[in-house]
Amino acid sequence: MFASALDPVQRLGQATLAGLSAMGRFGVFFLQALFWLAVPPFKVGQTLSRISFIGVRSMSIILLTGAFTGMVLGLQGVLMLRRVGSEAFVGPAVAVSLVRELGPVLSALMVTGRAGSALAAELGVMRITEQIDALTVMALNPMRYLVVPTLVAGVITLPILNWVFDTVGIFGGYLVAVRLFGLSGGTYFGQIQSFLSTTDIWVGFWKALAFGIVITWVACYKGFYVGHGAEGVGRATTESVVLASVLIFVLDYFMGSVLP
Repeated sequence: MFASALDPVQRLGQATLAGLSAMGRFGVFFLQALFWLAVPPFKVGQTLSRISFIGVRSMSIILLTGAFTGMVLGLQGVLMLRRVGSEAFVGPAVAVSLVRELGPVLSALMVTGRAGSALAAELGVMRITEQIDALTVMALNPMRYLVVPTLVAGVITLPILNWVFDTVGIFGGYLVAVRLFGLSGGTYFGQIQSFLSTTDIWVGFWKALAFGIVITWVACYKGFYVGHGAEGVGRATTESVVLASVLIFVLDYFMGSVLP
């Protein structure tokens, strides 16, 4: 009876130890990637391929979501600010919201759904078909050949995609506020120039940089430690998208609290 009473405590302890073990493996995986990042030779061709896969192929979804995000912000901004006679501040409201918060977060979520899931599935299939083991047999370090180029590509492409998202979003807000509601174009862009500071741009840049690391880190980790069979690949893909999305929101809050 005493042993059965301790079963919940035992299960809690096992779950805690399993969680701590997974977190430790997660951190060690990232540290190994950083180590091999500093060791030449660098896989330039593989890195360029990953940049094309993560960045170029994500451009269409970034343009689409950026335009409609800016249009929604412009529409709601005009409707709300018109009530207090402050339509002139629609431009700053759209620009600052995009540059500091919505641009980095939404572009990262789009890349997570399109590229992050594909990366996790690709590495997962390579793991269960023993292609990663074959690289090791051929004296090719899988971390250097597969993970490091992906991390570098994420760091390079996410800030660029974020800037594209912000620019398209600002012009989307212009389309609604100026062309649809008749706000002066000079007022729209003039107020943006007055209120949008270099600090805001750097905040968005550092967030996008951090999100690029998180997306590729999580995707590669989940792909490397995938379960058995097709079910394991599907689970790893889902977990990579969910975990990366959650970490993006958590990191966005803490970076927003720390950065000026």
